[in-house]
Amino acid sequence: MEIMETVAQLMALSARTAPKAAGKDFVEIRVIKGDEVKALADAMFAYGEKSGKGNFDRDGKNVLNSDAVLLVGIKDAAKLGLNCGACGYSRCADLPDAEKGPEFDGPWCAWRVIDLGIALGSAVKTASILNADNRIMYRIGVAARILKMMESQLVVGVPVSATGKSIYFDR
Repeated sequence: MEIMETVAQLMALSARTAPKAAGKDFVEIRVIKGDEVKALADAMFAYGEKSGKGNFDRDGKNVLNSDAVLLVGIKDAAKLGLNCGACGYSRCADLPDAEKGPEFDGPWCAWRVIDLGIALGSAVKTASILNADNRIMYRIGVAARILKMMESQLVVGVPVSATGKSIYFDR
């Protein structure tokens, strides 16, 4: 449904304009539709089978039945410099550079991860205002990274659809 692509673009706008710590923006945003949505779902099915991790098939089916998917990630996020310890280290200088993980890279400055969460919250708020069904899904981010749909080291996805009953709940 073409209108759902517009909804996803408006969600992207909300994610982009969401507040970021110290006004520094390390959030990467992308909307996918059509064949890319199918490729994403297929990658989710394949990863779930290969890894033996549950619910990649369930979420992949949701993606397959979605009209568009919003991808939101953090890319090359610099440490904020507060020496607050929220990341688990007393000083920002002690937080090691992100290393390649099995699904995402890390660790990250906690404030940059909070920036990602605020961007996602702003995006789903917009979907809610527009009465679009949606659900934040980490598994989408894993597959999006496998397919190199984004350069972000940590990615989360939000599929959107409009049906008589949300396909993302009671699964």
